[in-house]
Amino acid sequence: MSARLKLTLSYAAVVVASGVLLLAAVAVFLLRYVPDAVDFFPNRGDLTRAFIPSAVFVMLVLLAIGLGGGWVLAGRMLAPLDRIGAVARAVAQGSLSQRVALEGPGDEFRDLADVFDSMLDRLEADVAEQQRFAANASHELRTPLAISQTMLEVARTDPDRDVDALIDRLHQVNSRAIELTEALLVLSRAERRAFAREGVELSLLSEEAVETLAPLADRHGVTIDVGGDAGTVIGSPALLQQLVTNLVHNAIVHNVPAGGMVAARTHARPGAMALVIENTGPPLQPDVIATLTEPFQRGAERARTDDHVGVGLGLAIARRIAEAHDGELVLSPREGGGLIVTVWLSQTL
Repeated sequence: MSARLKLTLSYAAVVVASGVLLLAAVAVFLLRYVPDAVDFFPNRGDLTRAFIPSAVFVMLVLLAIGLGGGWVLAGRMLAPLDRIGAVARAVAQGSLSQRVALEGPGDEFRDLADVFDSMLDRLEADVAEQQRFAANASHELRTPLAISQTMLEVARTDPDRDVDALIDRLHQVNSRAIELTEALLVLSRAERRAFAREGVELSLLSEEAVETLAPLADRHGVTIDVGGDAGTVIGSPALLQQLVTNLVHNAIVHNVPAGGMVAARTHARPGAMALVIENTGPPLQPDVIATLTEPFQRGAERARTDDHVGVGLGLAIARRIAEAHDGELVLSPREGGGLIVTVWLSQTL
């Protein structure tokens, strides 16, 4: 039974019991003055003196029963709210591991407790992810600053320093720091969903991304095939362009050393569009694929040898952009090696 029905039945039972008791009092203390003999009729004074004291006594008893029973019933019915309040106070003090874990039959209070626990699960996971992300971002941002400082200190003490080489190297380090900062800003914007939505042609975004990254693909010896169904999705043109560009870029730089392939396809489905980016590459294990959308995850071999591998936020940004558009990003291994990335986006608001 629902909590509303339980309260209704409980209060109805109290009212019925009160009425029964009152009628019983009338029957016992009043009707006994109505005899079977026809030659005796009690007057108003007889009935008043007999009924009023008994009625007052019964009403006092009913009042005591009502107060005591109502207090007990209300306490039992509202106990789950007290439990939820205690957990909420503990969480407000920083203990995110607390849970209500309400037992018993399913009713409104149980549903509320379950939703509250689910919210705490999501909150704890998000806080842990933010802390981990902040630590990783601090580390990644500290690295170019430390490199710049080291280079400047070495150059200051080296009388034979090559100023042009130093400037070029500092430019590279500074560019990477700027790239990382811009990626963090894009990621933050996607998480906050701070963007206007409009119709965006997904196939055109794929073609633009491929055209932009064609020189990079040529340097890597990767051929790109783009095509598919035309279709409009609802979202931010800038963020969706970033999503497609990140996926194509990731497919190019995480590929085989030579003769690689990238295929970008759009597929129209009822109410949704699917963008599928497929690339050749080394075989990937499922446990590795599961971590690729985490911030600052890169292919270790390519990260050590390729200046174009990025800052480790490409797939993380793509996933957050997809989620901000109420979509989904799915990673799966490609037969023969490589990766298949599928992004589902809605065509309606």
